[in-house]
Amino acid sequence: MLQVANYFKCLSDETRLRCMLLLHREGGLCVCEITHALGLSQPKISRHLAQLRQSGLLSDHKKGQWVYYKINPVLPEWVSVFLKETVIAVQENLLFQQDILRLQGMVDRPEGENSCG
Repeated sequence: MLQVANYFKCLSDETRLRCMLLLHREGGLCVCEITHALGLSQPKISRHLAQLRQSGLLSDHKKGQWVYYKINPVLPEWVSVFLKETVIAVQENLLFQQDILRLQGMVDRPEGENSCG
């Protein structure tokens, strides 16, 4: 079971928080989409996603060449409420807006993977 302090410790890193907020907003994303949206290297994003997965915050699955991540559906309800409220709170944040715009402008996004399994 995820301890509250561990949850907040995971999200104290800006990159991991940005990943979680995008995943909460989008429902699920491929590693390549997150990399593109955040404008960071694939190894860095993969390392952060692995930490979030290992902590129990994310689940993942592979489909062909793509690895997809989504918020772990068995997390306590308060986690979902926290993420929803945080997304609302940061909507005006320039960095978060840029992440969304980069994701929306991504060419050749993997198709058909909104549910992430």
